Amino acid sequence: MVIYFVLMMQGISYAKLANLPPIVGLYSSFVPPLIYSVLGSSRHLAVGPVSIASLVMGTMLSGSVSSTDDPILYLQLAFTATFFAGVFQASLGLLRLGFLIDFLSNATLVGFMAGAAVIVALQQLKGLLGIVHFTGKMQFVPVMTSVFDHKDEVSGFTKGKQLTKCSHVNIGLIHLQWSWQTIVMGFGFLLFLLTTRQISIKKPKLFWVSAAAPLTSVILSTILVFCIKSKAHGISHIGHLPKGLNPPSLNMLYFNGQYLALTIKTGLITGILSLTEGIAVGRTFASLQNYQVDGNKEMMAIGLMNMAGSCTSCYVTTGSFSRSAVNYNAGAQTAVSNIVLAAAVLVTLLFLMPLFYYTPNVILAAIIITAVIGLIDYRAAYKLWKVDKLDFLACMCSFFGVLFISVPLGLAIAVGVSIFKILLHVTRPNTVVLGNIPRTQIYQSLNRYKEASRVPSFLILAIESPIYFANSTYLQERMLRWVREEEERINESHESTLKCIIIDMTAVSAIDTSGIDMLCELRKILEKRSLQLVLVNPVGSVMEKMHKSKILESFGMSSMFLTVGEAVGDIAASWKPQP
Repeated sequence: MVIYFVLMMQGISYAKLANLPPIVGLYSSFVPPLIYSVLGSSRHLAVGPVSIASLVMGTMLSGSVSSTDDPILYLQLAFTATFFAGVFQASLGLLRLGFLIDFLSNATLVGFMAGAAVIVALQQLKGLLGIVHFTGKMQFVPVMTSVFDHKDEVSGFTKGKQLTKCSHVNIGLIHLQWSWQTIVMGFGFLLFLLTTRQISIKKPKLFWVSAAAPLTSVILSTILVFCIKSKAHGISHIGHLPKGLNPPSLNMLYFNGQYLALTIKTGLITGILSLTEGIAVGRTFASLQNYQVDGNKEMMAIGLMNMAGSCTSCYVTTGSFSRSAVNYNAGAQTAVSNIVLAAAVLVTLLFLMPLFYYTPNVILAAIIITAVIGLIDYRAAYKLWKVDKLDFLACMCSFFGVLFISVPLGLAIAVGVSIFKILLHVTRPNTVVLGNIPRTQIYQSLNRYKEASRVPSFLILAIESPIYFANSTYLQERMLRWVREEEERINESHESTLKCIIIDMTAVSAIDTSGIDMLCELRKILEKRSLQLVLVNPVGSVMEKMHKSKILESFGMSSMFLTVGEAVGDIAASWKPQP
């Protein structure tokens, strides 16, 4: 029962987040769960609208089309974007290209969700304060400007209600200005929702407290508005919601015209985000119960349910962490739980729609704010700063990009930073100087182990990456620089002359022809300087390529060893004068 309440309230609230009629959120909580229960592989994933996909869809579409001025076109674009999202998701599963979503790193998502959460929370000030003329943009500066530009807009309620009939969906629009009733009710219930959330965080066994709080707020506020409807002109409410099953929307799909590129782009981005969230949530709960989730099957299931949903008045859906957590704690063991939830939504669609007539819009704003606050994970950002500065940079680029530029560009900038990080690691791999730990045959980095010491006449280097065409030139230059620095150090300290360079290839998992050529060239350069080059422990695939390229013949078996300790011992022994 708790998950039913969560599903209902999130469906209505997230549809509003996407600038869609509340009834579309309920439609999206009926058909997709039925399809996933047949095709999905997770036993605990609860399917429905989610905040991030709703936010991105609302942001991208409202930038070009107004949901209030042209609601029919807006619905067309939303359903079409959902169709393209489904096509993209199913194609990834069919072609087994799921690795593409891995470019959305955890660092990127942390910053993206935090930035999106801040923007969404600020956008809800329109509902909490009852502002009439509010910006439709989703950047920090326009939103805050819109709030403060209308701080003196204190007036009564614009009487009357404008009812816009949009195909099969009726959207009630009530024009508000600042209203003290709205402010009191909004912040009062917001405080209640945040309090229950903190209770559930501190005492996980009381998870049902925060789960039931949204419905409790809706019931209490609806009763309150109904009782004082003659005096509460300043509080807008949802109004009429049509009863009945999902009407078909195949004829509303928009496959030509000036907004086609917009729907494809929106579908691509929302498809990636919803797919990433759905698979991540499914794998999380699968790990708790020690079973496997088939990633490609999940892509197909989520993709097909979105394609079918776009034809039945639904927008982008996926697996939700909050609903799945409630589902898990309630003891669900199979995907049949989605059928039970869909049946409960069916009852609501058929018989309970009139009960939401007096539900105030300000409550939906409060529910949305409470939901998105949980997306701001400052602890994860702090951990990124402590562990990996480049990951933190990607996180901050995503956060500020979303906050001050736009959601798509902010996400694109963060993905760009993540790809740059990959390229940096590939083209500038790590190399370290090794030393011997006294009284052992163990060789470790001189920088990481203070007890490790240099071996006279030897320079021992370790390469910690594959050797490809992209990094072979850098590696050659870096190792020659190590040699020069070692010779300068020896000259200053008057130690034994450098005679041998040992390269530990234990961490070199692969090599291409450019890498092989680099090793040959390096050996020739060192030989001209009377320095011996020795390779240690090339792995199987590397050894096989070196054998096929005939490099082993040029090096000779005396230049190949299994361990650094063996190489140092044998070569040092060969330098001793024979008796």
